[in-house]
Amino acid sequence: MRGSGLAGWNPRRLRLMLGLFFVALAIPAGLLIHQAFGHLKWAAFRQHQLLAEELAARIDARLRDIVSAEEAHAVADYGFLVATRDGAGTVPQRSPLARYPVSTALPGLVGHFQVDAAGAMTTPLVPPRGGDAPDLGIAPDELAGRTALEARIRRILTDNRLVQTDRIEADAMPEGPMPGGGRDKESAGSALSALQKATPEVERALPQAAFDRLSEIDASPTREQKTQARSTLGRIEDLNLDERFQQAAPAAPPTTEGLRSREQQDDSQPEQGLAPKEGRVPAMAGSAAPGPAGMPEPTADAAAPAVNLFETEVEPFRMSLLDSGHFVLFRPVRQDGQRLIQGVLIEQRPFLGVGIEDAFRETLLSQTTDLVVAWDGDVLAAYPSQASRGYLSSADELRGALLLRTRLSAPLQGMELLFSVGRLPAAPGAHLLYWLAAALVVILVGGIYLIYRLGLRQIALARQQQDFVSAVSHELKTPLTSIRMYGELLREGWVPEEKRTTYYAYIHDESERLSRLIDNVLQLARMTRNDLRLHLRTVSAGELMELTRSKVTSRVERAGFTLDIACGAQAAAAVVSVDEDAFTQILINLVDNAVKFSADAEPKRVDIGCRLADRGMLVFWVRDYGPGVPPAQMRKIFRLFYRIDGGLARETAGTGIGLALVRQLAEAMGGTVDVVNREPGAELRLCVPVSTGATTVSDA
Repeated sequence: MRGSGLAGWNPRRLRLMLGLFFVALAIPAGLLIHQAFGHLKWAAFRQHQLLAEELAARIDARLRDIVSAEEAHAVADYGFLVATRDGAGTVPQRSPLARYPVSTALPGLVGHFQVDAAGAMTTPLVPPRGGDAPDLGIAPDELAGRTALEARIRRILTDNRLVQTDRIEADAMPEGPMPGGGRDKESAGSALSALQKATPEVERALPQAAFDRLSEIDASPTREQKTQARSTLGRIEDLNLDERFQQAAPAAPPTTEGLRSREQQDDSQPEQGLAPKEGRVPAMAGSAAPGPAGMPEPTADAAAPAVNLFETEVEPFRMSLLDSGHFVLFRPVRQDGQRLIQGVLIEQRPFLGVGIEDAFRETLLSQTTDLVVAWDGDVLAAYPSQASRGYLSSADELRGALLLRTRLSAPLQGMELLFSVGRLPAAPGAHLLYWLAAALVVILVGGIYLIYRLGLRQIALARQQQDFVSAVSHELKTPLTSIRMYGELLREGWVPEEKRTTYYAYIHDESERLSRLIDNVLQLARMTRNDLRLHLRTVSAGELMELTRSKVTSRVERAGFTLDIACGAQAAAAVVSVDEDAFTQILINLVDNAVKFSADAEPKRVDIGCRLADRGMLVFWVRDYGPGVPPAQMRKIFRLFYRIDGGLARETAGTGIGLALVRQLAEAMGGTVDVVNREPGAELRLCVPVSTGATTVSDA
């Protein structure tokens, strides 16, 4: 930056230009950093989305395996006894679904059930009516537990209006004489017919219609009440999920492979099976050892039980959520022209916990992502990330960017998984970008600040150079004008003889003043070009003081000052290594400075002296009795082109390079220069090391 180019500038204009320059750099840099952070955030989001898709596929596969295990059960397994073939014929065995306590293979299992065409419910947990429980290997305590579980299944189905109360009561009527002399089935049938007349037309025509309605979309006015019964977290629409990423993201590939559609599963599958004939209980040997199913093994002489060979059509399982919050997994079955409903009741919380939550907690995704499980739009469960608090009580607390929303495959197509991210972790490279952004900000701000400081200095330097040119012009013009005027007077003979000596002396002094000014300017030019050469030689302090006396006495006396030079004998004998011309120029500049700034002082006196100081240093000092130097400007007066502020400085001629030359010449000779205030006046000191070396040449 050239000083002459900044001559017309001021700090305000500099700040404005640097501010515009800063904005011009900061805006594109900020946009670039913002775009980079946006790409990193999207990369992290996409990475989490892929993890969520993979987790959803694993959850779907896990739940599909559970459903497949239920589909593997034969139609006959929903009875208490099943007939199996072996080499001797058919052998009755307990159904796999008749185990008690119930199997834990299905999380949250309550129990299996079957509803016949008349709406009567049975369960494989309880043997057929009239059966002898001890003969079937069932202890009384176990029978009581089985009966209680059967009652619970009935209650759940009844509360959800899947089984009519009258049919349950008719089915539960004990065998034996009925009031009025009728037997059980005839009386039950009459009671059933009488009660059906009081039921709605649809339910009288189709006792199993409630199961068919489970697969239909519920748009009834009681929808809100059902939602409140199913979930305390409300609807998906109530969640504060941010779907911007979902809208901006391209269509994601399917999250699960091999998902079966409802249409693909609706085809009925034929099946054949064996079951004991109705009303026949197989004969068991009471002394036989129990078999693997928990019932006695049949003896060889036991009569072979009568069996039915039946052929069925089995439809795929369907799943629905009941108003009570239980899941029901059921399938329609056609057997010998009769329609049956076979199903299983499942507790919601353990089923979701084992099937979904455990899989979710096993992944790193659970550290930053919230998982919401919904059924048909109703929020069933929310599993917050480890970064969130451990319990959510309302939909308002579920917020974040929607990561993935997907449905499970049939028959769980009503279940949705919603992954949302409240706080994305830093993507790979984000920390490096943070540091680069911080470094860019520091460099940009620091660079602008340094440029501003440099610009201020250049503006000040440009002004000082202008002042220097004006001062040098004035300093050169004044002695030249005086020399010319006195020279013309002497040439024309207009000066009396007694004044000729005074005029010649004045011309001589002005010539020396002009020479000193020219020497200062030339010395400044050499230092600017790093072309300063000093010839150092050893000389005593006394010789230097005598040389100084001869150079400055006339200058001081013509200015109306008295000169006092004092140097002790020990100090005068000290030897220093200096350049005599440079040393003389330093002392002359210091004396000129003292005379210039103490012109109005009383007394008009300049003191020059030398003394030995500590650490082998010899101090030469020049003192005046003027106003002194302001403390805040003591370090500044040795700067190039610097002049002390104030009225005295404005009234005093000078170029502002004298003390700057003093400092640089002193440093070139290995010395230092400083200033201290006295009472009154100021004392400028030149410190040089004492030396006894031989003559040397130094390039500075």
